[in-house]
Amino acid sequence: MKANYKKYILDFKRPSGTSRGVLRHKETWFLILKAEGKLGIGECGLFRGLSVDDVADYEDRLQWTCEHIQLGKAKLWEKLKAYPSIQFGVEQAFLSLQASDPFQIFPSDFTLKVAPITINGLIWMGDEAFMLEQVREKLANGFNCIKMKIGAIDFETELSILKSIRQKYGSDTVELRVDANGAFEAEAALSKLEQLANYDLHSIEQPIKQGQIDKMARLCETSPLPIALDEELIGIADVTEKEKLLQTIRPRFIILKPSLLGGFKGCAEWIMLAKKHQIGWWVTSALESNIGLNAIAQYTFSLGNLMPQGLGTGALYSNNFDCPLTVEHGKLYYQNHKKWKSNLIEELCT
Repeated sequence: MKANYKKYILDFKRPSGTSRGVLRHKETWFLILKAEGKLGIGECGLFRGLSVDDVADYEDRLQWTCEHIQLGKAKLWEKLKAYPSIQFGVEQAFLSLQASDPFQIFPSDFTLKVAPITINGLIWMGDEAFMLEQVREKLANGFNCIKMKIGAIDFETELSILKSIRQKYGSDTVELRVDANGAFEAEAALSKLEQLANYDLHSIEQPIKQGQIDKMARLCETSPLPIALDEELIGIADVTEKEKLLQTIRPRFIILKPSLLGGFKGCAEWIMLAKKHQIGWWVTSALESNIGLNAIAQYTFSLGNLMPQGLGTGALYSNNFDCPLTVEHGKLYYQNHKKWKSNLIEELCT
């Protein structure tokens, strides 16, 4: 077996705002395996500024992985615990290599019978007019679950947007989620959550910055709005530490991003613990290309979670890879009559 890797820069069609700044480009890496005339591909979805493995020796570790590919998926996964995005790429690449179709790594009704995954419509930060335009577009396209990023513009304006949605659509028609990406100051967070709770929100993701364990625990205990942990999970690789975090904070939900949490195996550990402690969960992509998104979507369908999932970001990029994934009426489909470019993996090898 031989392995190599390739860097790829994804370009946003339109700069996309978060509380951590405006995104114009997204760096990602592909791990490509060759064995007995077959090819496999996995995406190492590094997220600069967020991934715990955003470190100086990242490319060196990718090279090390290629040089030690004979160790196999399980041993490599254990040795790469400090590099969760590479763990994810390794899992995908081996599954891809072993599959009859390198892009169908979890064959199911999703890939074989065009059974859909319900997803949320994502509203990016911007001025009020831009955000309301996105809301109208998502509702017109059949989404009944909308996730709005908040925390970068004036809070009163964000409340006004939520109010305008609720004046037209009740919670029985449209489920609203918000994601603060840790933007609130801990001392002011409860007051803001109390105001947000007036708009019948499903939940808020990561209201304060990760690492403030005691403050987040108190917030989860007193908040009138269900809290979902997102960034809080990043960088915790040990199962015992994962359980300790959940037992201490006791969130209502956790958000699983395979690229940031050690791939499918890392997410499986979180799911096992969430079920044990009666905590809800759903899966979210983390701005991967369509190659990584495809793998995450197939994995997500296999889990049987019927809640709206956080998938379907492939259309954000101008230079993404054409693929069978399509979004229609608030659902993600794998249109198996559509094909991946026949020599896509070979092209990425060069």
